Amino acid sequence: MNELISIWLSEQGISSKYLASSATAVGIGMILLISSLSYYIAKHQVLGLMNKIIINSKNTWDDALMEHGVLSRMALLLPLVLMLFLTPLILETTSIASTLLILLSKVLLTFQISRCISALLNVSRSIYKESAKQRFLPLSAIIQIIKLALYLVTSIIIISLIIDRSPVYLLSGLGALTAVLLLVFQDTIKGLVASIQISANRMVVAGDWVELPKYGADGDVLEIGLSTVKIENFDKTITTVPTYALISDSFKNWRNMYHTGARRIKRTVIIDIASIDFCSAEKINQLTNAYLLQDYLSDKKQELAQSEHGHNSGEITQSFTSLNSRQLTNIGTFRAYITKYLQQNSHIRNDLTCMVRQLTATQTGLPLEIYCFANTTDWLAYETIQADIFDHLFAIAPQFDLRVFQHPSGHDWQQNS
Repeated sequence: MNELISIWLSEQGISSKYLASSATAVGIGMILLISSLSYYIAKHQVLGLMNKIIINSKNTWDDALMEHGVLSRMALLLPLVLMLFLTPLILETTSIASTLLILLSKVLLTFQISRCISALLNVSRSIYKESAKQRFLPLSAIIQIIKLALYLVTSIIIISLIIDRSPVYLLSGLGALTAVLLLVFQDTIKGLVASIQISANRMVVAGDWVELPKYGADGDVLEIGLSTVKIENFDKTITTVPTYALISDSFKNWRNMYHTGARRIKRTVIIDIASIDFCSAEKINQLTNAYLLQDYLSDKKQELAQSEHGHNSGEITQSFTSLNSRQLTNIGTFRAYITKYLQQNSHIRNDLTCMVRQLTATQTGLPLEIYCFANTTDWLAYETIQADIFDHLFAIAPQFDLRVFQHPSGHDWQQNS
């Protein structure tokens, strides 16, 4: 081909002095023109047609090919392959231009193949995230390791092409650099070990709600990478945590809450101790009208009457006010009311722990702790259920002659003045 170009140039009146350089320039131009034309056809014609087929396809995996640019990267392989094969056909194989052009095409082709493989790895990760029900496999970390090894091998091959030596020659020198490589990639190695342990123990997967107070992270795990874990906080900020921190530090994972389908309610109502007293017969009769307390008060009446008179039935009499008699308290009746209220609440899970207990009295009063589980894990619905329960308890407490404690405010001082 080079001879044909030289003959044509000589026919055009090119001096023999510039004939060789002109033939080389024309040959390079032809190579670049054919390569550019092939890239245009592959990019704008073939690739455009394939994109239309992918868009109209019902499959989802082929959309990932277009999304991660696999096809566009593969389209760039065609002009590089043509450049590699056309150069020795058009140019003199012994010329410097031919050598440089072949070397350039080999280097670019090696690098572009690596980019294609990297894009395919991104596709596999995307498909895995969409299809896997339980994503315990640390695919992001594994893919990052493969990419690191891929580009390391690519760099070695490119260097071997430039210096015209076998890649084995370069690999033989890596043994002496092992200590340096371990120092440079220590975070990568620790992250890889952490990813394996996280996966083997199923500690965290993407989508879990985790809390890491040390790092100020409280939200959903977006991605578990080789060296970092991305957590989207509830204020929509992103916290980046070292992967190794998930096995070296403690953290809270709320995954089991979602699997259970329930979320715990654990909150106290602090009762003013000065308002705790025995229930009078009049108060008991008044509370009997509450259907939630009818069974409780009926049983208590029989129990107290049996304790006082030694038989199974009877009425609470004036003798119950003596110091030696068992009597109902308003705080105990209030606890029984809350328990029944929670048990009949359709938003509370009765198959899980549901109780009302007294905590140790403090200088602010006697805490009554409500411990139960809402039948939802949705944050908004959970807060609504919790608020409705305590709205009712705060409003109903005065019916038991109980006062909910709060520090005195300006309104309290005005009433007492």
